[in-house]
Amino acid sequence: MQKIYLFLAFITMALLTAAYLPQSTTQVDNTGWTEYLGGPERNHYSSLTQINKSNLSQLKVAWEYHTLDSGQVQCNAIVVNGILYGVTATNKLFALNAATGKELWQFVNTGGSSLNTCRGVTYWASTNKNDTDTPRIMVALGSWLYAIDAKTGQKINTFGDDGRVSLKEGLGATAANKFVVSNTPGTLFGDNIIMPLRLSEGADAALGNIQAFNVRTGKLSWVFHTIPFPNEFGYNTWPKDTYKNTEVGGANNWAGMAIDRQRGILYVPTGSAASDFYGGNRKGQNLFANSLIALDANTGKRLWHFQFVHHDIWDKDLPAPPNLITIKRNGKNIDAVAQVTKTGHVFVFDRVTGKPLFPIKEMPFPKSTLPEESTWPTQPIPMLPAPFSRQNITEADVNPYSDDKAALLKTIQTAQKGLFKPLSQKETLVYPGADGGAEWGGAAVDPEGIMYVNANEMAWLFSLRKTPKEDELAHLSAGQRLYSNNCSVCHGKERKGNPKSGYPSLVDISQKHDREYINKIITSGKGMMPGFGHLSNTDRQALVAFLLGDEKIEASATNKNTQTPYIPYQFNGYNKFIDSKGYPGIRPPWGTLTAIDLNTGKHLWQKPFGEYPELTAKGIPTTGSENYGGPVVTASGLLFIAATKDGMFRIFDKKTGEILWQTQLPAAGFATPSTYLLNGKQYIVIACGGTKLGTKKGDSYIAFSL
Repeated sequence: MQKIYLFLAFITMALLTAAYLPQSTTQVDNTGWTEYLGGPERNHYSSLTQINKSNLSQLKVAWEYHTLDSGQVQCNAIVVNGILYGVTATNKLFALNAATGKELWQFVNTGGSSLNTCRGVTYWASTNKNDTDTPRIMVALGSWLYAIDAKTGQKINTFGDDGRVSLKEGLGATAANKFVVSNTPGTLFGDNIIMPLRLSEGADAALGNIQAFNVRTGKLSWVFHTIPFPNEFGYNTWPKDTYKNTEVGGANNWAGMAIDRQRGILYVPTGSAASDFYGGNRKGQNLFANSLIALDANTGKRLWHFQFVHHDIWDKDLPAPPNLITIKRNGKNIDAVAQVTKTGHVFVFDRVTGKPLFPIKEMPFPKSTLPEESTWPTQPIPMLPAPFSRQNITEADVNPYSDDKAALLKTIQTAQKGLFKPLSQKETLVYPGADGGAEWGGAAVDPEGIMYVNANEMAWLFSLRKTPKEDELAHLSAGQRLYSNNCSVCHGKERKGNPKSGYPSLVDISQKHDREYINKIITSGKGMMPGFGHLSNTDRQALVAFLLGDEKIEASATNKNTQTPYIPYQFNGYNKFIDSKGYPGIRPPWGTLTAIDLNTGKHLWQKPFGEYPELTAKGIPTTGSENYGGPVVTASGLLFIAATKDGMFRIFDKKTGEILWQTQLPAAGFATPSTYLLNGKQYIVIACGGTKLGTKKGDSYIAFSL
């Protein structure tokens, strides 16, 4: 079936004989970092060479900008015409003098909550000298897309409704009260910006349609349905009427996109359908979830696609934008697109036709033991490149340095395990884990076709439980029922959370936050927590009252809560496989950095990435650590990356993987760096926010130069 889908692309793509050059796009600036991840190809690459192996000893802090609102920052700042644009932990948009770090302006959103994590912004300016439209910063705050004057930091009120448009515009009426935000900057093509979306991952998820907005007016230009409508390609891969969004949603692009502007082709990686871990109500292959979709950037029409996980029930969404690259094959250059995955694989395709450039086999995997679930019998596995993460866990993989080795070994022996092992009510050891393999930081690729990708090596324990019927919940108060249905997955049945896996306890929340703040978070979300906008005001009051122990208010609420579709099985939560001290339950490495030659599919090197200083001090070899954020590679042969739990910023020799330079950041840099040349000097800047993985909070952007 996959071959038939790919064959259809050849006829369509044969018509694309002339290059399409958009009339307006981002301003060209070869010395800046004008777009997310360095450019439309998302290759994290810079041609700058001033900072090189010979002078790393001279690298010092050039400036530090304090945002004054500590917390998680994942922003890859952009630099255009000497101005750096970024966001703070609470999503205040700012502009700095990129040479000094001096603030030029700051935009604070007053139009509603915007506490979701933001990974950057998009700069647009017309290339027509006679055009009077103002250069603008396009930024998603909450469920809104804003246009901000790049020079003044003021809203451009001719865009949409007083400077903003709803990200729900093209999602249909069912999205009205659902959680819809955007974590990742949009992708430009001409006067359009195509926006990623983050949605709920439960039964209340909105549709994950791909939407293009006009950057001048805010009007919707086109929409692509990732859950197809009747008479659209892929409709028969879902149950009838799934597009009506009554039980199933998602299949959204949240990780960002890449674009070949010369050809006018947009490359869109999508996530899983919702609910994430149970698919009995969405039987079928589920196109276009978990797919790389090549779209005509003018119209949103599908040109070709490839699905990486059929009928996903493991949340193996595509975690990062693809890389647009050129590789050599039999002496010829081939324009290609490479996609990294949470399973630790790299898939490489001809950019125009979608033809795989290395063999991909549909491999058989186990059938679900749940009578209601219909797993897909096969999944595609690339024969090359080899995986950059381990693919399975055995007894030999137990952490040899742990004090809890016996208990960890018992879990490995008794748990279900194996790639694409269907979840059940029995505990399943999932590896690669919930955060990869590859994560949202993505991969860097240099012009030689060498990919550099950092990966997590953390196993997780997943399981399902039977969803109680209405009469089984009758003895619970309204607030208790709401908590059980919406919050217990992450924060536990007893509200004790799972801090080692990143989910805080809510037992003493009344001592930390007031009623108004808690209500705001429940409604709109914060960081990576989704909002529950589908809950009525009465339900939210009952839930907040339960969390605060306010029995009087809770007792006044009706016990008939807002209903979401009944799903027979519920997910028991994200639980890392760790020991009593928080160390991974498996042997090192716990984080890796790998160089892969995409011309041949061969690994060039792989190194442990990150460390636990206290273990190193005991003589334990470098273990690697969990990491979030990506690398930057330059023409000088260097690879720059922060990302690790230990809070270090490192520079590697891209040829060998040797660490050439490192420094301690004031807080962990869970972001991708940016590099640029200004007034004859090269800078490298990284956001230091911390908070993930139990690290301390930070509030700064730090720039280094010679």
